[in-house]
Amino acid sequence: MERARPHAVFVCAATVGGILANSTRPAEFLYDNLAIEANIIESAHRAGVEKLLFLGSSCIYPRLAPQPMTEDMLLAGPLEPTNQWYAVAKIAGIKLCQAYRRQYGCDFISAMPTNLFGPGDNYDLQQGHVAAAMQVKVHHAKITRAPSIEIWGSGRPRREFLYVDDLADALVFMMQHYSDESHLNVGTGIDISIRELAELVAKVAGFSGGFVYDASKPDGMPRKVMNVDKLKALGWVAKTSLEEGFRLSYEWYVQNAGAKREPSLAGH
Repeated sequence: MERARPHAVFVCAATVGGILANSTRPAEFLYDNLAIEANIIESAHRAGVEKLLFLGSSCIYPRLAPQPMTEDMLLAGPLEPTNQWYAVAKIAGIKLCQAYRRQYGCDFISAMPTNLFGPGDNYDLQQGHVAAAMQVKVHHAKITRAPSIEIWGSGRPRREFLYVDDLADALVFMMQHYSDESHLNVGTGIDISIRELAELVAKVAGFSGGFVYDASKPDGMPRKVMNVDKLKALGWVAKTSLEEGFRLSYEWYVQNAGAKREPSLAGH
């Protein structure tokens, strides 16, 4: 940080993953993320960085938070047990930014992005999030002509998804137009069920098979959609539709990652 002397820092680095990764690697998810954010934020303060934006995660909100979730729901109830380790670390990062504002006058702000997807995602079935994992499963089923795909959980939980380029645009917008202690939600304010997600990804990929839902697997939070009124009031809204975003994402996956991963999917 001292050598580079950046004017602005976007803290996007994190150890992340879906329900399986969160459940089996709790120490990594808590320690890694605390270490990442503490070192970057303290270094930015010491180097006199003009502005810093820290990315939280919508999983920091209480498991049964009223929907859509507003920014003031933070710490209003118990967390979702399957991702509490990651959530606690991200909450600590938001509080760090607030503390450095109060004690040192640093212009450090926080954004709360919803579930992201798009080119360059983590297409690992053991560690990736649901949007990327769904594309991997659908693509593999398509090329192997499988009659169906197994989906974790009941398919009923509802999630909000934001195309990654829209998030990047929102973060630059916040750097230019926002300076306050409160974090801001970043998303579309629109959610779909996991079942609808599977059907959408299948439509984009041209897969005509069915889906089998394994209700013995955890669903996670029953619903997770954010209220984005504050960001809208500042003048920013997402531009990419869900179908267009998944079309672009799937095309990128097929061209860049699909061929490399197909042999490893035989056991899934």
